[in-house]
Amino acid sequence: MSEPTPQTSDAQMLFGFWYPALRSHRVRGRRLVPTMLLGIPLVIGRDADGRPFAFKDACPHRGMPFSQGEFDGRLLECCYHGWQFDVRTGQCRHIPSLTNDARLKLDRLRALTFPCDEQDGYIWVYMPDRPSGDAEVPPAPRLPVFGSRYRLAHLSADLPCNVDHGIIGLMDPAHGPFVHQAWWWRTRRSIHEKEKVFEPIPNGFRIRAHAPSANSAPYKLLRIYGQPVTTTIEFVLPNMRFEKIQCGPYWFSSRATVTPITADRCRLDYCAAWNIFYRLPFMAWALKFFGRLFIEQDRRTMEKQARGLKYHPRMLLIDDADRPAKWYFQLKRAYLEAKRTNRPMKHPLPGPVTLRWRS
Repeated sequence: MSEPTPQTSDAQMLFGFWYPALRSHRVRGRRLVPTMLLGIPLVIGRDADGRPFAFKDACPHRGMPFSQGEFDGRLLECCYHGWQFDVRTGQCRHIPSLTNDARLKLDRLRALTFPCDEQDGYIWVYMPDRPSGDAEVPPAPRLPVFGSRYRLAHLSADLPCNVDHGIIGLMDPAHGPFVHQAWWWRTRRSIHEKEKVFEPIPNGFRIRAHAPSANSAPYKLLRIYGQPVTTTIEFVLPNMRFEKIQCGPYWFSSRATVTPITADRCRLDYCAAWNIFYRLPFMAWALKFFGRLFIEQDRRTMEKQARGLKYHPRMLLIDDADRPAKWYFQLKRAYLEAKRTNRPMKHPLPGPVTLRWRS
């Protein structure tokens, strides 16, 4: 094992990606909902056809928050001087103070808007590298599902830390027996050696399909199907962890995201779909109940860690348990360097790597 590697978090937030801004159910009718992403104030609403839109929550005239204004389903009106903007284009349509002979061309005035989409019960917002409508925008992320009949659940928690610490906590393989001690999960007595093969994928890495941990009670329940169980885990920039559990024709698919709200605050969103025990009515309840306990344990841990992080300590990352955290920082640097130089991103993983640790 190599010596620990000192590492500091730069807390730089990554632009050029989609982020989940709000749960869909929070934006109804003509309600305007303010929120924050990557330190940028946003206001989100729905047009007359129910399609979501996202504006920077500041009128370009004097900076008044649009979320304090009026909205008729088509035009967003600033409460300060009544300027009105088309919610699909951001173009200014009306300025009440202009006289009939004014020469100002309204079509040159625009509010800052962001691409917006709705998937898996979330309203997603694309945060571009620069405020321009010229860049090509990829499709918004979707939770992978493997059939037409499945159930869906959502959980979330605010984390009092910067996005880097939230993400490396998300992918950390060694904290489970200490943070998530429970009869239904695992204990310190269940710690044993593990070996997994990691391989590069675009903008991230994958743990190859493998038998899940024998020391976790939820996986043991799947033995009722009498078929081999495998799990595959992926991490993809900027903030997404996917897990697929397969048991013959039965599956469980989840996505966890850590979204930067400000430089020192982020939010964990967890979304899961499954057809495992599909006909059991308590399955969704059980997932949410135990999931909330699980996520609350993570939240409390981040809250405790935040006390030490105030002093900006250098982290000592070791091999092999901390290698995924190292790869995250390397991926982040490689992405930013590719953007800076306009060259292809150099992936930090040259090929498959086998890691071993105790957990």
